[in-house]
Amino acid sequence: MYVLAQMHDGMDQSPIPPAVARERAAAWLTSADLRPTRQRLALAELLIGDGRNRHVTAEGLFDAAARRGAQVSLATVYNTLRAFCGAGLMTEVTVDGARSYFDTRVDDHPHYYWEEDGRLTDAPNDAVRLEGEPRAPQGATVSRVDVVIRLRRIIE
Repeated sequence: MYVLAQMHDGMDQSPIPPAVARERAAAWLTSADLRPTRQRLALAELLIGDGRNRHVTAEGLFDAAARRGAQVSLATVYNTLRAFCGAGLMTEVTVDGARSYFDTRVDDHPHYYWEEDGRLTDAPNDAVRLEGEPRAPQGATVSRVDVVIRLRRIIE
């Protein structure tokens, strides 16, 4: 049996042996000193089991987990994604102040937000040029800079 799950961004994971996905997920969790619980493993397999980076919403991951038969609540998915972010395994990208996407690629990089279908994708690093780090007000430091480029398709 092979693992195949569709995520929020419409991208299907490549079929890979479950043992490979499970091993990859367990290594990912232990690399951040997170205990590989049953629920964390199930979600980590969906996120990085095929070795590819992706952007997911909690709802999209919850749906993918349910299709796969994983017994996790939406609250558990949210808590787990926040734990993954806190451990440095993922980053949270907020769009419109209300919608959060979780990115398995943790280096600094810009994103495209496709307004018509609500997708978040990686943008090439040269899509934006920053002239140095933004200045923080006194008593603060810049922890990170998120760049989201909103796109709308041109209809001809």
